Amino acid sequence: MKTLDRPRSTATTGPPREGTRAGKPFWTSRRRDQLAGYLFIAPQLLGTVVFVLIPLGLVVWYSFHEWNVLAGTFHSVGTDNYRKLLDDPKLPGVLRATAYFSVGLVVLNLSLALALAVLLNQKLRGSVVFRTLFFSPVVVSLVAWTIVWGFLLQKNGGINAGLDLIGIKGPNWLRSEGTSMLSAIVVQCFKNVGLNMVLFLAALQGVPRELYEAATVDGAGRWRQFWRITVPLISPTILLTSIITVVGSLQVFAQIAVLTQGGPSGSTTVLVYYLYQQAFTFHHFGYGATLSVLLFLLVLVLTVIQWQMRKKWVFHES
Repeated sequence: MKTLDRPRSTATTGPPREGTRAGKPFWTSRRRDQLAGYLFIAPQLLGTVVFVLIPLGLVVWYSFHEWNVLAGTFHSVGTDNYRKLLDDPKLPGVLRATAYFSVGLVVLNLSLALALAVLLNQKLRGSVVFRTLFFSPVVVSLVAWTIVWGFLLQKNGGINAGLDLIGIKGPNWLRSEGTSMLSAIVVQCFKNVGLNMVLFLAALQGVPRELYEAATVDGAGRWRQFWRITVPLISPTILLTSIITVVGSLQVFAQIAVLTQGGPSGSTTVLVYYLYQQAFTFHHFGYGATLSVLLFLLVLVLTVIQWQMRKKWVFHES
């Protein structure tokens, strides 16, 4: 026997209330959490867009133009600036000086910072005072630090005066091709070695003491413990400090501008200083923007290479 289906009544349900969808509230706890997250990252995201992405896009755009501020001209030149980059006779020397500075700074800074961290990690009297002394240059003004070192490294400066006391005649550190680059590396190393030292020290204090005790029982010496226990366990910090130091070494400017002005004979003209000369001394802003693109690509490639290498030598990454 067939029965007729009764039509469903909507009298009790009624239309959905405002701000709801099919009877469910729109502002669920999940959406409120998402909105709060977006609001928290909004200042950083806005700063990245305004001060990083937009300027980077403008630099790439300027690299296809020639802009003479003094003459008031601005016109497109296509890829002429990039062809000029390939034909620039000074660029190989600039890249070579940049490589010397970067390799020298990274090796000296990381080696000295790790050695100081291992030393200050020992329970020695006065270690807190020495930590403060080694870290204090990090908070000193970069220009002031460089100016003081400029006076010390002059031919009749404080360094050579100290060498004269022990019968050694010091060179003209900042005007000799054999010592000018070394001087700039040492000045920059002493400025920032305290930062890497603190990072290494924090990593060393996180290494479990039980591993050293077990290695001692097995007959491993201090040197073997260092290479088999310490270095693998602090390898993530080594990766971090190496990336920071490499990027900083490629962007060095103030030290070169104050100490050597790119001399003698261009031996200390690194890429950023050469970029500054082209853009703000010779007013070749288009070519300066092209050099900026080159600098960005170098930093990007080296950072990616270091990040990919972590899989081979960073602990727990393989």
